[in-house]
Amino acid sequence: MAIPEFISTIRASAGHQLLWLPGVTAIVFDDEDRVLLGRRADNGKWSVIGGIPDPGEQPAACAVREVYEETAVHCVPERIVLVQALEPVTYDNADVCQFMDITFRCRAVGGEARVNDDESLEVAWFALDALPELHEFGLQRIKQALVDEPAWFEPVLPGNEPGCAAPVPGVG
Repeated sequence: MAIPEFISTIRASAGHQLLWLPGVTAIVFDDEDRVLLGRRADNGKWSVIGGIPDPGEQPAACAVREVYEETAVHCVPERIVLVQALEPVTYDNADVCQFMDITFRCRAVGGEARVNDDESLEVAWFALDALPELHEFGLQRIKQALVDEPAWFEPVLPGNEPGCAAPVPGVG
């Protein structure tokens, strides 16, 4: 994955220490309800499409941009399906990042799926019953994009949220 210039600038001052960053994932379906995946150039594994918003960029606009940059497919976001703070990741160069991921369900509206940058080895549409091996991260997001429910997030029970002095009776 290419490192955005603004992150390289931050890294020049922050070194390898943990950076808390926004992240966007796009689960893109076509008219046949197939899902768009890319096989990553860095590890050779199939993955959902995603990236980091540029400073000031809206998350939905980032989803559209990342899908086009990586796959040449034009899409429109339909809804947010998941918001989740991910576990910190340490990269091969020792940089540490933790992402707040916003996942969108998107609909393809044009373009032909093809490798459109150096981040992917190949891109393809997959029927839901014929998905390649995927990390749990991608599977969870695809499953959530398929259900017609409010966006998923890690719930906080009353009495267990930070700053609450006394637990609520019967909770926790």
